[in-house]
Amino acid sequence: MAMNKADFSRTELLICEKGLQALSKTCIAVIGLGGVGSYSAEALARSGIGKLILVDFDIVEPSNVNRQILALQSTIGKYKADLMQQRILDINPQADIVVHREVLNKDNQEQLLAEADYCVDAIDSLNSKIDLLEFLVRNKKRFISVMGAGNRLDPNLIHISTLDKSHNCPLARRVRKLLKQREIEINFPCVYSSELPIKPNQKSNNPSIEHPNISQKIVYNNSQRIPIGSISYIPAIMGMMASSWVIKSILKDSTDN
Repeated sequence: MAMNKADFSRTELLICEKGLQALSKTCIAVIGLGGVGSYSAEALARSGIGKLILVDFDIVEPSNVNRQILALQSTIGKYKADLMQQRILDINPQADIVVHREVLNKDNQEQLLAEADYCVDAIDSLNSKIDLLEFLVRNKKRFISVMGAGNRLDPNLIHISTLDKSHNCPLARRVRKLLKQREIEINFPCVYSSELPIKPNQKSNNPSIEHPNISQKIVYNNSQRIPIGSISYIPAIMGMMASSWVIKSILKDSTDN
């Protein structure tokens, strides 16, 4: 089904009909629909991307409300992938949305991402992220990867660069190390923050009280359970910047051809 051009008339003024058509014919996979991936998917949908593959196994939790576009009091306990699909179809009913409510892993990533022209890696689990990046590099997929968004406040220190040039990001450092161990090239595009991470406040008087029967997400550091601090705008900006790289790449390809 063709897009409703009236809905994207302002976009067409900026990128012309040829650019809009290029976006409408492109399939993009967004892996991870948290604070970063949900905003990335939103930006892609509002730009007129014709097909989106959404991969996320998770549900909305109360601790997501401060930074994730899908997280509302009314959506707690619901699957993020389903919510993102509904939201995108409310933006562009003509969009083709494929939902995978499952964990991306070595066994299914080839099948789930087969149709994707571009991928946005918004995974926050280290092992899954490494497996995905290895697959994308070895299969010469076009993609951008987003590094750590937690424990930061300064949007002026967010950059689009290549992983080998990133600095001051603990996640990027670990990703570089593990990919090198697998003999994977690390000169691929990424979004990262060069802001030194802020140490989480361990003496807060506001304990994180989760919704009944929903467990709090935490990361492990030397076997200690340490919650990651977050603010509303940093993950959103990083997700939007990842989408900007994808969109500009598609437009460049359309003008080169």
